[in-house]
Amino acid sequence: MAAADPIAEFRTRWLPHVSDAGLGRLRDLLAKASPLLVHGAFTRTVPMGCLATHIGWNHPRTTGCGDEAGILWLCRVAGLNPATSAVIQAWDRAGVADFGLRSGLLAACEEEAACRAAPSEAEAVCC
Repeated sequence: MAAADPIAEFRTRWLPHVSDAGLGRLRDLLAKASPLLVHGAFTRTVPMGCLATHIGWNHPRTTGCGDEAGILWLCRVAGLNPATSAVIQAWDRAGVADFGLRSGLLAACEEEAACRAAPSEAEAVCC
């Protein structure tokens, strides 16, 4: 059985549920390869967290959930199982050190931001 594509999962299963604030935060952290963006754990010490945690900290349904924000966002908002998410599995291997994964996630975030900024113009491209 072929491994799931983390970028495809990110585009189809994560991004539709990410708030604008969460999208902006991810874009910033991924572009800078920020040390605040960790792998191998949902959180270390605030403000250090994984992809899901930074999204959760910036989502209206999970913003007040502290260290549990990433797990709760994945399960309750995005409807994903953290143990089987291709994005989580790929990210946990190397995080920001995996340039291919990081650049793919950043490209997906940039495309999503462009679609959100001009939905009438980009509707044909984004849908």
